[in-house]
Amino acid sequence: MSKRDAIFPAGRQALYEHYRYSAAIRSGDLLFVSGQVGSREDGSPEPDFEHQVRLAFNNLAAVLKAAGCTFDDVVDVTSFHTDPEAQMEAMLAVRMEKIGDPPYPNWTAVGVTWLAGFDFEIKVIARIPEAA
Repeated sequence: MSKRDAIFPAGRQALYEHYRYSAAIRSGDLLFVSGQVGSREDGSPEPDFEHQVRLAFNNLAAVLKAAGCTFDDVVDVTSFHTDPEAQMEAMLAVRMEKIGDPPYPNWTAVGVTWLAGFDFEIKVIARIPEAA
């Protein structure tokens, strides 16, 4: 078995080291990105939900960029929501800004009861462009 090819964006290394996980793993031409949340600089949850979602997407964009990807390369998305019915409209507004035009990636939204103080988390699989 080959060693994992871990990808890390600039900053946030303390978070990954403390919890012992990688921001993303490259496997062939696929990138498997760990769940990203909308944390403030100190790592605490952003209390405003829409801003929390924006921060989560920004953190995701940083991981994608570190691997030479953009949102255009995302093929599969899983998002986790503590109150899907109440949160969906705000999440979809941010999603449309970030994901862009069709064709859209696959997307599965999952309702959960706990996200370590957060209300939204997003993880993706992306295809790494050949130039990366």
